[in-house]
Amino acid sequence: MTSDKFVYRHNGPRDHELPLMLKTIGADSLDRLIESTVPSSIMLENPLRLPEAMTEFEYLNHIRALGRKNSLFRSFIGQGYYGVAPLSVIVRNVLENPSWYTSYTPYQAEISQGRLEALLNFQTMVIELTGMQIANASLLDESTAAAEAMIMMFNARARAAVK
Repeated sequence: MTSDKFVYRHNGPRDHELPLMLKTIGADSLDRLIESTVPSSIMLENPLRLPEAMTEFEYLNHIRALGRKNSLFRSFIGQGYYGVAPLSVIVRNVLENPSWYTSYTPYQAEISQGRLEALLNFQTMVIELTGMQIANASLLDESTAAAEAMIMMFNARARAAVK
């Protein structure tokens, strides 16, 4: 087994497993399976013109070279950022904890579920620390904040624009 290829280190069908899988679902080939699954209205007429695949090592070097072209600036989004030194236990168990962004179930958005759980944990901690019966946590993360900003702009239209 070649370990420099991404596919060999991850779950997925191998070439020798495909015939049995196709037979099980009643398809003659992967092409026939795709043709019977993807609506013709969105099916591409020609195959994509893609470059040769890179090894993971080649890709990492490529993406690092692209990253070196970036200019780094300080972000003041929200105008509430303050440089802090968080406790290492917080960094490891919250910020670096993969359970916040890995799959919970096959049908849930992974990162959204992790953020929701993080907000619930924050509210629970505030309740325990303050002795209050209820606590709130901002739900204004990126996508929610963008949606709320759009609805505010939509609702702030002049009467003539509403009509």
